[in-house]
Amino acid sequence: MSTTNVLEERLLQQLDQFRADGIYKRLTHITTPQAARVTMEGHGEVIILSSNNYLGLSDHPEVIAAGKRGLEEFGAGTASVRFICGTFTIHRELETACARLVGTEAALSFVSCWNANEALPATVLTADDLILSDQLNHASIIDGIRLAKSITKCQTGVYAHGDLADLDRKLAAASDRVVKMVVTDGVFSMEGSVADLPGLLEVCRRHGAVLWVDDSHGTGVLGRTGRGTHEHFDLVGQIDIITSTLGKALGGAAGGFVAGSAALCDYLTQRARPQLFTNALPATVAASAMRAIEVLEGEPERVAKLTENARYFRAQLQTLGFHPLPGDTPIIPVILGETAAAIRASELLLQEGVFVTGFGFPVVPQGEARVRCQLSAAHSREDLDEALEAFGRVGRQLGLI
Repeated sequence: MSTTNVLEERLLQQLDQFRADGIYKRLTHITTPQAARVTMEGHGEVIILSSNNYLGLSDHPEVIAAGKRGLEEFGAGTASVRFICGTFTIHRELETACARLVGTEAALSFVSCWNANEALPATVLTADDLILSDQLNHASIIDGIRLAKSITKCQTGVYAHGDLADLDRKLAAASDRVVKMVVTDGVFSMEGSVADLPGLLEVCRRHGAVLWVDDSHGTGVLGRTGRGTHEHFDLVGQIDIITSTLGKALGGAAGGFVAGSAALCDYLTQRARPQLFTNALPATVAASAMRAIEVLEGEPERVAKLTENARYFRAQLQTLGFHPLPGDTPIIPVILGETAAAIRASELLLQEGVFVTGFGFPVVPQGEARVRCQLSAAHSREDLDEALEAFGRVGRQLGLI
């Protein structure tokens, strides 16, 4: 048997095991723009409760029009990396807008926040340094730290989720490290919980550590005007480094950015491999994202609507007898117990015209399987009530309520 056939056989066996374990992912195909309601192949019109379209900007006419103008003015692609001839004026305008939004001196765009999170530690840390990561941080941060450890030989570690005492002990034990960096999600995507930024900032300042926050689920979502988790805690201008995405609340297309000092962004421009060896963010995406930021800045009531929708939906789920995790974000995990219950509930909800994703072990701990609802400012009260009625029917059918 050839090496290729051996690989193919192994892949087929693993795919069969995924199906047997109930973790095989089947793609659904949407035929309309991302919105509160979409048309889905095989299911007709469904209410979407699983997207990151928090502000309803994915199909906003002005955001779409800006993308079209960017396409017409700058073309389909950059056809170059940034430092050769792939930097367009729209990149500078977008980066100015990103820095303004999150309250930093500068920002640098990437083709995704995953790229940004990979670039940052591997570029700026050395073998003399330490980076400590929250136990529940996003996979992109975990992979970015693994890459940094491999490339720069920096010291790495994990602190227990949200445990400031554990973080304090680990920083205190690292007095020999030249640079100490702490990284946390602003909003933890599977739990919908918010990092204790005031507490983290106090611990970091005590030990002279740099605080890096990935605010991908906080940008456009938290704070009175949607500037993020740091605005939620009245800490705008006090976080050392922020990474975030343009692919969630800010129009939902693609792209991400690092925001911090001018020196940090300049150094990343000089040395970050995802900048030096990857085509720049397409201008059409940069233009639509920039317009999304401007819409957010001009219409902060979208953030208030999102907050109100989340509060209403969480409270009504509790009234029905479900047990959503408490929180202040539009990520509302509904704990159902066993994996089979979460998967079955998501399947039945789709039959009822509501798309929400079920998660079970090993994505979440045994016994904590859930369906994760994600609310949008675009959801009307009618959308939410219709979805809640479906939750009630499915919950009674499965004996969950």
